[in-house]
Amino acid sequence: MNYTITRGNYEKMGLLREKDRATFTFAGEKEDACFVVLVDEKEEQEIRVLVPPEYCFGSLRSIQISGIPMDKFYYYYEVNGKKYLDPYARGIAGREVWNEASRAEKDYRVYGTFPSLNFSWEDDKSPEIPKEEMIMYKLHVRGFTMDHAGVGRNAGKFAGVQNKIPYLKELGVTTVELMPVYEFEEMPMPVVKDLPDYINWKTEMEDVIRPEETEEITGKLNYWGYCKGDYFAVKTSYAKNPKKAAIEYKQLIKTLHENNMECVMEMFFPEDVNHNLVLDALRFWVREYHVDGFHLLGTNLPITAIAQDVWLSRTKIFYTDFQEGDIRKKGTYRNLYIYKEEYQYPTRKILNCMNGDLQEFFNQQRKQREEVGFVNYMASNNGLTLADVFMYSAKHNEDNGENNEDGNPWNFSNNYGVEGPSRKKYVMAMRKRQWRNAMVMLMMAQGVPLIMAGDEFGNSQKGNNNAYCQDNPIGWVNWKNKSGYEKELEFLKELIQLRKKYPQLTLKCPFRFQDYLSLGFPDASIHGEHAWISQIDKGRLSLGIMYSGVYGVQDQDEKARKNAPDVYVAYNFYTAPVKLALPKLANKKKWYLALDSSREEEQILKKEQLLKGQQYVSVEAQSICVLVGKQG
Repeated sequence: MNYTITRGNYEKMGLLREKDRATFTFAGEKEDACFVVLVDEKEEQEIRVLVPPEYCFGSLRSIQISGIPMDKFYYYYEVNGKKYLDPYARGIAGREVWNEASRAEKDYRVYGTFPSLNFSWEDDKSPEIPKEEMIMYKLHVRGFTMDHAGVGRNAGKFAGVQNKIPYLKELGVTTVELMPVYEFEEMPMPVVKDLPDYINWKTEMEDVIRPEETEEITGKLNYWGYCKGDYFAVKTSYAKNPKKAAIEYKQLIKTLHENNMECVMEMFFPEDVNHNLVLDALRFWVREYHVDGFHLLGTNLPITAIAQDVWLSRTKIFYTDFQEGDIRKKGTYRNLYIYKEEYQYPTRKILNCMNGDLQEFFNQQRKQREEVGFVNYMASNNGLTLADVFMYSAKHNEDNGENNEDGNPWNFSNNYGVEGPSRKKYVMAMRKRQWRNAMVMLMMAQGVPLIMAGDEFGNSQKGNNNAYCQDNPIGWVNWKNKSGYEKELEFLKELIQLRKKYPQLTLKCPFRFQDYLSLGFPDASIHGEHAWISQIDKGRLSLGIMYSGVYGVQDQDEKARKNAPDVYVAYNFYTAPVKLALPKLANKKKWYLALDSSREEEQILKKEQLLKGQQYVSVEAQSICVLVGKQG
């Protein structure tokens, strides 16, 4: 085949196509023997194109090839006789079918492809939901839709998630977080005899591995996708048409935006991943796919560079922590969020009566920084589901095949008398009450609440707190369980609306517990057996927090501020009822009961009830009440 080669373009890594020309840029020293290899599997043809040393700039090789019909070919790089999959490949061939067993039985081949990324975004734009309005929902594309009859042939696909957008919107979700959707190797791979470490699917090098060179397949399915991935390619097995995976993912994001919802990608980077690649990948997904944010996992990440990058200044960045130097001082859009486990353990401990600390809990409820947001969750994929937190006292990971030695042993869970499912009415009622309490705590906290898929209707993993390899009903969301949680699901919808109704619950700034604007009441205040008296210590398990409406009103009109409703949240973690004092309100406002988690029916009242006595509120054992102070 006749073709011509010229020096390429060193500004962008990977493959760039223009009509009949293709430019390949990749890592290669001047002393290395470097080739671009084009593969036509149908014709069993390979074209090996030498990239001469004079095309080296620094440690990069770049070549432009003209005259070859690239649509017929896959490609990979060869350096000093070793075969590399392009780490910047925008498409991958070889993983179109999820966990395809035959791939391990025949030659295992994965190549870069030449996908078309053309898509009509029209007037698409990011919703840029403010942190005080965010309700996050985390899901696994496959697990979220595999066990749901309503999505049909879209099960396990981007289209299945897209079908559920109306459900998520009705629930009150604003921001959808997707576990890894870039290309990664999910299936257990062969162990190769006497092969150097560099040829291994866990590294960025890949080779053609032949059956006669392999031993038995070992390892477990990589269901979650937390391994080194191909960070510029959409996972083809999540698409109905693998050749149009990029288009289907873009359509999902566009549909989310049309519903005023955001898309956040979870990205896992091992510590040896090149920092330039990390930054290039994040910019790519924002530029090409209109992604709204990233939840970054991994160590040794260039987090300061990411946080200060002007390309990403309006992209939400979620990470375990940010130092003062990471924060951009210019610009008004706050895009940094601290995302880690620090909320779930103090709240579980106090909720399940496991040596809980009221001060620790209180600090989590008020947690906020003006320049950085916080993400709060009671359960996530890494741990027990929320239902299992009240159904199992111990983890049950036997199905993982590791003698139940994997997974976090510290779950602060409580089975309430029966390990696993129970038909005892008391046990079932107590578990659902604790589920309601957990959701109220989450929605009354100042940080951004996050719900793990299925937790809104009691999804269980049978006590498995590390379902990383469970591509089966254990790891899938059980939508059939929704029929037994219809009242709870309605409760959560109303609870989310209650949070959104009263802006003083979610102020952008940290609460000072002072009247720093001289409006007549502090922004927030603490109450116990006596009003206005702060009593938070390790020996106590009840607390009242009042949020003044005057601090939640943006309107400068004095009358509007005076009439703004106040909110009082009464927490009782004791196993006996308590009375908490209510402060006297100004402007003839009175206290009304809006929510009582102890009620079996109508926990959120359809019509708020005027309290008979205005000095105290009685809170049942292990229950939470929400009161509204307003004019009758």
